[in-house]
Amino acid sequence: MQKNILLPTDFSDNAWCAAVYALKLYKDQSCTFYFLHSSKLKISTMSSMSNKLVRVMAENAIKELTALKEMAENSDANPNHKFEIILSSNDLYDAIETTIKKHKIDLAVMGTKGATKATNILFGSNTVNVIKKIKGCPVMAIPDEFDFVVPKDIAFPTDFNRFYGAELLPLKQLAELYNATIRILHIHKQDDITDVQDYNLEQLKLSLEDYPHSFHWMPDYDNKDEIIKDFVDELGINILVMINYQHSFIERIIKEPVIKNLGNQLTIPLLTIPYLR
Repeated sequence: MQKNILLPTDFSDNAWCAAVYALKLYKDQSCTFYFLHSSKLKISTMSSMSNKLVRVMAENAIKELTALKEMAENSDANPNHKFEIILSSNDLYDAIETTIKKHKIDLAVMGTKGATKATNILFGSNTVNVIKKIKGCPVMAIPDEFDFVVPKDIAFPTDFNRFYGAELLPLKQLAELYNATIRILHIHKQDDITDVQDYNLEQLKLSLEDYPHSFHWMPDYDNKDEIIKDFVDELGINILVMINYQHSFIERIIKEPVIKNLGNQLTIPLLTIPYLR
């Protein structure tokens, strides 16, 4: 099945690392990859610049996008991979939303940090805003300098408080790529769930019955982010998948100011799926 993958870039090493991860993740699939760069300037900045200078900056961005495309083509062995470049004068969020709709994007893949590469944050502000705002497709964030590992184990934390329907499709498609096992994590006692949670648990079992999966019940012994981190480490998880809805756990951990504890930094790719209701 043809996939359309969006690769937002600020031309940083982290953005290229994310692009390489996407190429390797879909190395056996037919894909069109879209390198997108947003060149919108603040009005205060633009007012002090000549039209010629703005035009030169746009031309330079096109050159960098073209160079990225050529680098991807030269490093990629799949003849069924195609590459396109997009330069937008909109802000990053609007540029991504427009591209998702126009090109029927299935997944956006970006780095967790931008060109500044601040060492004391989990996510850069651009990544935070994209995860928060984008509802048109899932977003995968790749840690800085992360080397591709075949995803054999995917963690999916859930509290069973919501029914998931179409939201599970990206998770299933990801698992299908390498016949990965989906490890469903619930932080609570197994014998202490409500009727609603029990119903959603049974529906989740039905939905995933054709996919390798297992359920894991973890005691609520610490902050949830620490428990998930321990789970990821102990089971050798390769990708963390979370559904992003209002007041969800993922919404809480990406709020500014971003987590400063180095121990909490994400060490594996994070796929966030927008809740469709």
